[in-house]
Amino acid sequence: MVTILALAAAVLYGTADFLGGVASRRVSVFAVLAMTVPAGAMVVVAVALLGEAPWLGGLFGSGLGSPASLGGWGAVGWAAASGVCGTSGLIAFYAGFATAPISVVAPVAALVSTVLPVGIALLGGERLTAGMVAGGLICLLAIVLVSMPPGRAGSGSRLRGLGYGIAAGAGFGLFFLFLKNAGQSGVLWPVAVSRTAGTLVAFGIALATRTRPWRCASGRTVVIALVSGAVDAAANVCYVLATRVGLFGLAVVITALYPGMTVLLARWLLGERMRGLQRAGLLLAAIGVVLLTL
Repeated sequence: MVTILALAAAVLYGTADFLGGVASRRVSVFAVLAMTVPAGAMVVVAVALLGEAPWLGGLFGSGLGSPASLGGWGAVGWAAASGVCGTSGLIAFYAGFATAPISVVAPVAALVSTVLPVGIALLGGERLTAGMVAGGLICLLAIVLVSMPPGRAGSGSRLRGLGYGIAAGAGFGLFFLFLKNAGQSGVLWPVAVSRTAGTLVAFGIALATRTRPWRCASGRTVVIALVSGAVDAAANVCYVLATRVGLFGLAVVITALYPGMTVLLARWLLGERMRGLQRAGLLLAAIGVVLLTL
């Protein structure tokens, strides 16, 4: 079950990143964030409140939707911290795309966002079988390969890309870790708190930079950004569910395969060509997932 949920999270995260990237080509990154993050928050909060409706008989009474399932202010703090870290990671991620080679930013961010929480999980006592270790290493290699589009740049530009990639990966890695801690006793409300905290950060940056997303974006771009936020929120829910039904390290490694979905969508919908390395990465991802599952 953890494999299915983590794969669902990877597919949804990759789709959200693709849609967010398309929107970012038309308006500023800050404008996109000010639309995507709040959209996700509204979707999750609405579903959580709907699950509490008496006339539905407690649709999520098992703990998916109860505010009490947050488990106290400690869990609220973890959820809020995850939202701040996730939004901060997105800022560094997209800023890196704008000023440095994607071939440097993307793989570094993916690796750091995987190694950081998995390392903490191992230090916390999680034990992996030899097959899981092999599958995890293959998945890490797959992440690097599928995240490497063509392009050359000078050493200075690559150094900036390294910095942005590390910053983005650290933000994503902490997001994964903190959201897992917040979701120990619930799912929807921890994600709702996380997205709400991220919304405050996105709005704060929009105000500081005097960004007005609703005025600078076309109707089509607004729709794409809103859908991206809703899909990303669904990915958050799948990820938290995955961490609750199986090993945290396993869930993070599989979820981190999300760049593969982004590459596939760019190929199918935008006609972008896939390099041989990216095709090899997708094949390795499939092999790695099989090993992790076994």
